[in-house]
Amino acid sequence: MIKRRLIHTFFFVLFDGISGGFSWSLFFLYRKYFIESDKFGYQIPVELDKNFYFALLAIPLYWIGLYFLAGHYKDVWRKSRINEISKTFTVTVVGVTLLFFALLLDDEVRSYQSYYKSLLTLFVLNFGFTIFFRLLGASLIKTGLRSKKIGFNTIVVGNTQKSLQLVQELLKVGSTQGNIFKGFVSVNGDAGDHILKDILPNLGHYKSLPELIKQYEVEEVIIGVESSKHADINNVTNVLEDQQVVLKIIPDLYDMMSGQVRMNNVIGAALIEINHDSMPQWQKIVKRVLDVGISALFLLIMLPVFIGIALAVKMGSKGPIFYKQIRIGFKGKPFHIFKFRTMVQDSELSGPMLSSKNDARITPVGKWLRKYRFDEFPQFFNVVIGDMSLVGPRPERKFFIDQIVVKAPHYKHLHRVRPGITSWGQVKFGYAENVDEMVERLKFDILYIENRSIAIDFRILIYTVLTVIQGKGR
Repeated sequence: MIKRRLIHTFFFVLFDGISGGFSWSLFFLYRKYFIESDKFGYQIPVELDKNFYFALLAIPLYWIGLYFLAGHYKDVWRKSRINEISKTFTVTVVGVTLLFFALLLDDEVRSYQSYYKSLLTLFVLNFGFTIFFRLLGASLIKTGLRSKKIGFNTIVVGNTQKSLQLVQELLKVGSTQGNIFKGFVSVNGDAGDHILKDILPNLGHYKSLPELIKQYEVEEVIIGVESSKHADINNVTNVLEDQQVVLKIIPDLYDMMSGQVRMNNVIGAALIEINHDSMPQWQKIVKRVLDVGISALFLLIMLPVFIGIALAVKMGSKGPIFYKQIRIGFKGKPFHIFKFRTMVQDSELSGPMLSSKNDARITPVGKWLRKYRFDEFPQFFNVVIGDMSLVGPRPERKFFIDQIVVKAPHYKHLHRVRPGITSWGQVKFGYAENVDEMVERLKFDILYIENRSIAIDFRILIYTVLTVIQGKGR
């Protein structure tokens, strides 16, 4: 299935490029035959020079890049034809406007009305060809989903009457939601297994979902319990946190009235998709570019300060200048975090320990570094190499994570994004001195993840800079 989806994605990219190149070629002829001929009063001969062929290569790549930033190639099997029209319209407006100011504003024209005609013509050509091929491709995919030739391997969680009704609806002839059911798992024991067992095989308990997802190559999990049963839903989502699956919930009347249910498919079943990825694709790319650019520039500009801090650390106490420690980062992968050493050497011989406000292990130089957060400066190197981001939840050691998840299993949600040098939790709460404070700080980081954007990152960075300047770090 994954191979076929990649092939379909390739064809969407290919025809977007063809549409961009073909529309630009026709627009080139339009400019020669109408705009320039109208300006000079005679028919301008058409010459396909090197600039034309260069544009014929660059323009398709330009459009493909814009569509990629807008997330058009994220999952081509889940495309909605109505959404495709609106999204393509928006991107085309932006793309044509940028091309106009970059390439067309210097054209020699008879009047400013010619600019408007050029802008409209390029828009109509590009949008027309692009949306034609996209709707054709989306319709062919819908046909494949309807016939079950392609689809998403799915497991249902729960064995309630609502689960039965949902499965029956999704199994109807003509359904285009593409669910290929592999079975169901129970939530609270085996009670009620008879409800679904005649339709789907019983795959066991929900706690075995990670193994089942790998075994059956599952892409979608539907929680068939009431959305009001928060405890059951939280338990299931915590088990699935590290799994790359689409998670959906059967809504109740309150969910529908509160606007949480979105109609992406008129004929299909109404479901709430739990989407923790609030940041658009283009913002993710911009965020990473800013991370690397700002961090590299900071390391370069602050090199003299680094040297001064390094000398202060070395002369202040025995031991290395830098402190290296294994932390858990993006998708639960361990990495080495770097800091200026702020504690005496061998400060954790008896085991991992969190620091406190009046920790005797902190050196005099270390207290000053922590007050102004200077000890965090080497982490800009972690950002450059991709282990961290400028803004994101603070990474912790596995020793403490194992204690946190006992009290707050939803801590695993933090591993959905790169950890950061600073975070909302760090700004609002500061350093945590024990596991309970880590749990308390967690709510700020969860809230950040659910609402993250470039704008919020900038606000957090501003507050962090103010904290450093005012020496309020602890």
